[in-house]
Amino acid sequence: GDTTAGLQELVMYGLKGLAAYAAHAEALGVRDDEVFAFLCRALWFLSTDEAADVGKLLGMALEVGKCNARVMEMLSEAHTGTFGAPEPSEVSLVPVPGKAILVTGHDLHDLHVLLKQTEGSGINVYTHGEMLPAHSYPELKKFKHLKGNYGGAWYGQKMDFSYFPGAILATTNCVLEPMSMYRRNLFTTNATGLPGVTHVDKDFTPVIEKAKSMAGFTEKSVDFAASRRDGMKTSVTVGFGHHAVLGVAGAVVDAVKAGKLSHIFLVGGCDGHEPQRDYYAKLGTILPKDTMLLTLGCGKFRIYDQDFGTLGDTGLPRLLDMGQCNDAHSAIVVASALAKAFDTDINSLPLSLDISWFEQKAVAVLLTLLSAGVKNIRLGPALPGFLTADAVQVLVDKFDLKPADVSNPDLDLQKMMANK
Repeated sequence: GDTTAGLQELVMYGLKGLAAYAAHAEALGVRDDEVFAFLCRALWFLSTDEAADVGKLLGMALEVGKCNARVMEMLSEAHTGTFGAPEPSEVSLVPVPGKAILVTGHDLHDLHVLLKQTEGSGINVYTHGEMLPAHSYPELKKFKHLKGNYGGAWYGQKMDFSYFPGAILATTNCVLEPMSMYRRNLFTTNATGLPGVTHVDKDFTPVIEKAKSMAGFTEKSVDFAASRRDGMKTSVTVGFGHHAVLGVAGAVVDAVKAGKLSHIFLVGGCDGHEPQRDYYAKLGTILPKDTMLLTLGCGKFRIYDQDFGTLGDTGLPRLLDMGQCNDAHSAIVVASALAKAFDTDINSLPLSLDISWFEQKAVAVLLTLLSAGVKNIRLGPALPGFLTADAVQVLVDKFDLKPADVSNPDLDLQKMMANK
């Protein structure tokens, strides 16, 4: 029936997200054969009569989440082992004059290869979308021609790419059918591909040559790019992964005990074009001054350039970006450490998770959180459409999963502050 079909889709989307993360880790030399054995077993399960049983489907969904927790840990190890542990770093949102390449997607390995191939060429490299956290890794930010971040989340790329005066490299699937005005400037790599768009492997010479042939940023186009940010921040700080946050965990615990920190919010996941997603931006503007906000994934772009300042006299920044969507691993590590410090469990912390979902990686992250026993998660801007009301009710009953009240963020805030 529709209920079991929806839960089967939940498992399949989770497996796709898991596989994508595993591919990124493997590209950096980190692999676990047990992960691939599980993928085979889960796909086989979906072909059996057992996949018609709601209870067994839910059990498999949680197994996917548990396996994805291991995969996100692997990817974290791959990133930090190759590029160093993320550290708080300021990132410019305004370009500088010069030839330019824009890198979008998720793959830090591709960015690293491109940075090495463009070193000394006079070409500046910019990140886009979920590549923003790259600026926090020591072995990436040491490249002086990694100049900043250009544009926002993936869904706004048609405007971002139209204005970008250089070559564009898409490293993962967050890429849309291009407009004619920039199609010839766009390149894909890895499993990503689009009709009529040049595909390249790890030799990025075609991308580099295209950038050299284009105008790049001039003083005039830099001024125009700056004008698009008129009244907004021109830089942001990234790099608050679990290594950095655990370094100040004692100060966070002290702030809670002293009554200076009343609640912590985690807003993360995928962004999208639906106007209801402005809920997250509105939520950011109404958070009490004695709260902190953790962000991850491209959901950060709804709020990343708001000025949250510091938490009273503690010196702690109120907005901490933890990285890409796969850095939900860092969020779990931090939440577990705080729970241990308070001698409680994650669900008893003054912590609320308000997750925006869109595609398979967000589903994989959600299943990981559920498999860790995290309850009372808000999911927006709506619950997955492939789940029937009965299937949703299964998740609600077991995990207190609930839809974000996108029409009333004030009421949602009140409930979250009360841990409801």
